[in-house]
Amino acid sequence: MNKIGFIGGGKMASAIIKGIINSKWCEAHNIFVSDKNPETLNILKNSYGVNVCNNNADVIKNAPIILFAVKPFVLREVLEEIKPYITKNHIVLSIAAGISIETIEKILGEVPVVRIMPNTPALVNEGMSAVCKGNFANNEHSDIALQIFNCIGKVIETEEKYIDIITAISGSGPAFYYYVINEIAKSGEKLGLDYETCLKLSAQTAFGSAKMIMESGINPEQLIINVTTPGGCTAEGNKVLIEKNVSEILAETINKTAQKAKELGKK
Repeated sequence: MNKIGFIGGGKMASAIIKGIINSKWCEAHNIFVSDKNPETLNILKNSYGVNVCNNNADVIKNAPIILFAVKPFVLREVLEEIKPYITKNHIVLSIAAGISIETIEKILGEVPVVRIMPNTPALVNEGMSAVCKGNFANNEHSDIALQIFNCIGKVIETEEKYIDIITAISGSGPAFYYYVINEIAKSGEKLGLDYETCLKLSAQTAFGSAKMIMESGINPEQLIINVTTPGGCTAEGNKVLIEKNVSEILAETINKTAQKAKELGKK
């Protein structure tokens, strides 16, 4: 019987709760949530039938798995507050961006900590999450995190030293894809087709192209070749991408994002 507590009940916590209930990983009566906003708790209770708690300590007393879904800038304060109630029998999961496992372990001591980098497409059950375990966590602990985040999309296990790169690619990545999808749609609008139709064409094409990569097992470079007729329309578009050095722009985008993630992690 799985029991899990959420400290913080925002959008990401709500997505995870919805995912684990729908996948039957955990039943609603075994989920406990605390949040400083009473309205948030009411929405979660009415939407999913979970238990809502008036304080963080009650969550920890009721569940052996504790997922911290609070903003990074308040996590340290929350950890200090709940420290007296956490034991080595708890499993601590954190999705707070930029807060290292070492930071959490320094406050809580020798408890199993697993850090997770999810992303916002989890809200539509198409998330991409990365899981890395701390010094006192074992494979059983990381397996639990993998199970939970598999309920809201895809998940991989990694080492924390790669988390800044992962933040740049999948954590911040949705914003970059939204930008490209939107710009393609706006370009179509400028040519005379209405924006809503262009956006639907662009978004579904992006979705289908991603699915081709995920399910076909074919290298993206080969997929480009497969859709490109020499001297044809796609070849002309590809020529622009190459001449404008879009690959260099994207590389700089990921590099700058990863550097910022690293800087934030040191604060």
